[in-house]
Amino acid sequence: MPTYLAFLRAINLGPTRKFPKGDIVRCVESVGFTDVATHINTGNVRFATPMRSRAKIEAVLEKAFAADRGFDVPTIVFSQAEFAAIAREGAELSAARPDLERHYVYLMKDEPSAAVIERVEGTTADAGEMVVRGRAAHALLGPGYQEGGVDPLGAAKLLGVATNRNLNVVTTLAAKWC
Repeated sequence: MPTYLAFLRAINLGPTRKFPKGDIVRCVESVGFTDVATHINTGNVRFATPMRSRAKIEAVLEKAFAADRGFDVPTIVFSQAEFAAIAREGAELSAARPDLERHYVYLMKDEPSAAVIERVEGTTADAGEMVVRGRAAHALLGPGYQEGGVDPLGAAKLLGVATNRNLNVVTTLAAKWC
């Protein structure tokens, strides 16, 4: 049975969007998915399902999450192979830039158009650059990066439905779950 990784957007931010790991597991299991596991309390979940359509998997999860939480939880799903490739590409991008201060990976629900990719990659500034590969956009932030700023290049708003993780979390999850 295929295994997938899902990334939940905009949870555990402030007092009204709480979604503890145990509740995530319960919701994912409630729709018939198995072998469910989470990693830290930021909306990273692995599961197995015989379903093959990413869009259908996302829709089933989003419906279950909304019913349980009372708010929408955008969910971005990758196969193990897709996510392992994102981690490999991220490691290669980081290795080629030894002066990086931070490397965020934006995981996108949909692959952006060529025009959007051009706009995102055009946000390059002293703080760093954006590199888009499929449904992942890498924010490669150098010495000009202001600590604590997740989107110093202003590219996130161009990506559509997306959530970000730092490269360490991405590579840890790929090693653990892929």
